[in-house]
Amino acid sequence: MVVIPVKLFVATESKILSFTLLHRKCLTKPKQLRYCSLCNEYFNSEDTVRGYEYAKGHYIVVEESDLEKVPVKTVHAIDVLGFVDAAEIDPIYYRGSFYLEPEELAAKPFFLLRQALIKTRRIALAKVTFHGREHLCCLRPLEDTLVLHTMYYHDEIRSRSELVLPKQEAKIAPEELKMAVTLIEAMAMKFRPEEYRDEYRLALEKLIEAKVQGQEIVAPAAPVSKVTDLMAALKASIESIKKERPGAEEISKAKKRVKRQHEV
Repeated sequence: MVVIPVKLFVATESKILSFTLLHRKCLTKPKQLRYCSLCNEYFNSEDTVRGYEYAKGHYIVVEESDLEKVPVKTVHAIDVLGFVDAAEIDPIYYRGSFYLEPEELAAKPFFLLRQALIKTRRIALAKVTFHGREHLCCLRPLEDTLVLHTMYYHDEIRSRSELVLPKQEAKIAPEELKMAVTLIEAMAMKFRPEEYRDEYRLALEKLIEAKVQGQEIVAPAAPVSKVTDLMAALKASIESIKKERPGAEEISKAKKRVKRQHEV
C-alpha cells in the first residue's frame, strides 16, 4: 500500500455573467424567506436541516456529521482501483476537474506516480467521496502535477434510444466524401485554448454598457441555412478556407504526398 497525502483544488471556474432578480416595480432585490405552513411562521437557514423522505410524508434528519460517518474508505482518501488507457474513456464520462497538490512529505511518491503514468501512457482509475456522494474519477499527469477528473457512472449516461435518428444512413457519393475530407484537411489545426474566448459574454458586457449609456441596441441578423446543392456548398467552403488560410492547400497536398509515399 502506498499512501500519498494530497490537497484538492478546483481547477476550473465559470465566467458566466450573473444577474440578480429584482422587483420590476421598484428594482429592489427581494428577500428570500422560508415559510412553514404547519407552524405558521418564517424561519432562516440556521433553523433548516437536511431530510430524507423514506416514506410518504416521513423524513429522517441527516446531519453533516452523519455524512462523515458513511462507512466507505473513499470519504477520506482517493482510492486507486487500477490503471487504464486514456483512449478507453469516452469524453462523455468526464465531469469536473481538480488539481492535486502533495503534502511536503509526500512529494517523492507523488512525482513517482506522475512519472510512471507518463512512462506507461496510462491514467489511474479511482473513487473519491466529497459533496455528499462517491465519485468515479481518474488521475492523469498535467505538466508538473496531477489532475483529478470526476466522472459520471455508466447508469448516469442517458440512452441514445430517445433520439429520433434516421433508420438508414443517407447514401453518400464518393465525390461528396472526398470533398468533405478535403475540407477537413484544409481546416486541420492545432488546439491552442488560449486563442479562444467567450464572445457571447464579451458582447453581453458591451450590451450592458450600452444600456447604461442609454444607447439603442440593434439585434444582429440570424444566419440563414439553406443548402440546395451539397457539392457546391462544399466547394465554396474550401475556396473560402483557401482565401483565409493561404497555406491550407499546400499543407493538404503535402499530407497526401506523404500518404502516397507510405502506401508505396
